[in-house]
Amino acid sequence: MEQTANKELKPKLFTGNYLKVWIANFMMYFSFYFVTPLLPLYLRDVYHADKAMIGLVLSGYSIAALAIRFFSGYIVDRFSRKKVLLIGYASFALFFLGYYITGSIILFAVIRTLHGAPFGLTSVSSNTVAIDVLPSQRRGEGIGYWGLSNNFAMAIGPSLSLMLYSHFNNYNLLFTVSLIVALLGLFINTFIDCKYRPPIMEKKKMSLDRFLLIEGWSQGICIAFVAMSYGILSTYIAIYSQDVMNITTGTGTFFMLFSFGLILSRFVGVKALSRGYAVRNATYGVIVVAVGYMMFAFWQNLYGYYISAVVIGFGQASMYPAVQTMFLNMTTNDKRGTANATILTSWDLGVGLGIIFGGYVAEHLGGYNSAFLMSAIVSTLSVIFFLSYAKKDYLDKELSNS
Repeated sequence: MEQTANKELKPKLFTGNYLKVWIANFMMYFSFYFVTPLLPLYLRDVYHADKAMIGLVLSGYSIAALAIRFFSGYIVDRFSRKKVLLIGYASFALFFLGYYITGSIILFAVIRTLHGAPFGLTSVSSNTVAIDVLPSQRRGEGIGYWGLSNNFAMAIGPSLSLMLYSHFNNYNLLFTVSLIVALLGLFINTFIDCKYRPPIMEKKKMSLDRFLLIEGWSQGICIAFVAMSYGILSTYIAIYSQDVMNITTGTGTFFMLFSFGLILSRFVGVKALSRGYAVRNATYGVIVVAVGYMMFAFWQNLYGYYISAVVIGFGQASMYPAVQTMFLNMTTNDKRGTANATILTSWDLGVGLGIIFGGYVAEHLGGYNSAFLMSAIVSTLSVIFFLSYAKKDYLDKELSNS
C-alpha cells in the first residue's frame, strides 16, 4: 500500500509540454546532424578545399554558437523563454535557405558561420524550457531522457543523409530536407505552454557570472576536452573513412552504432542520475570516452572502427548529462539558463578547436591518422584533469551550496 501511494505521489515525467519540446529539439538536431558529416565532402568536391581550409570554414559555426552562448544564458533568464526559443528556432530554420545561394567558398563560410548563432541561442533556450517543464523531483531523470532527443537525431540524421547522397548525389536535396524538418520543429514549439516567470529586473552592475557559471569552470574544461575530440571525429570521419580506411558506405553505420552506444547509456544511466549519482556517471563516462578514442586511433580495422563507435557513444552519453546535472546543482533556479549556456559554451569551444586543429594537423602533421591520435590524447587529458581536480572541486562546491 505504501509503495502504491508513493507511486501515485510521484509526478508524471512525460507531460505534453515535455514531449513537445523534446520532439522539437530532436528536429533541430536532426537538421543539424543531417548536413554535418557531408559538409567536408561538399567543400572538397564543390570548392576543392584542402583539409586546413575545410577545418577553418566549418569551425565558424562553432565559433558563432560559442559567441552567442556567452550571452544566451542571460537572455534566456532575462526575457520570456518561449519567445527567445521561437525567435532562435525560426532564425535557425531560415538560415538553411542561405545554402542554396552560395556561389563561392567565402560566401558559404559567411552563411555557415552566421548559422551557428541561432543554433547556439536555440539549444540553450530549448534546454532551459525543458528543465522548466520538468517536475523538480524527477529533474535528473528528465535530463537523462532529454539527451535522447539529440541521440536519436544523431542516429538517424547522418545515416539518412549519407544514404540519400549516395543515391541522388544532390546537396541541395539535403539542405531542403533540413529546412523542412526545422520548420516542423518550429511549428511544434509554438504549442508549448510555459509557466509565466516574472522577468529579472535587476539593476545590479553586470558581471561575468550573469553570463557564465564561474563555479563550473573545471567541469567546463573537461567538457571542452571531450568536445574537442568529438569535433575531430564528427567533422572528418567521412573523409577519413574514404581516404584512409577505404570504407565508402560505412560512415552511416558508424553513426548508427555511435548513437546506439549513446542511447544504451542513457537508459542505463538515467536511474542513477535520478538517485543522485551524477559524479559516478561522469567519472565512468569520461574514462570510457578516452578508451573509445584510443581504440579508434590504434585499432585501425573494421572491428576497431565499429566497436569504438559504440564505446565512444556510451561514454559520452554517460558523461554529458551527469556533468549538466552537476552544473545545475551548483546554481539557483533563476540561473538555469546561465548554467545550460556554460556547459554548451564549453562544448562549442571544444568542438571549434577540434575542427580547426584537426584540419591543421591532418594537412601539415601527418594526415587524418595524426588528427585522430590527437583526439585520443585530448580525451585522455580530460580523464586526468577530472580525476585529479574537477571531481573534488565539484564536491566541495556542492557541499558548500547545500
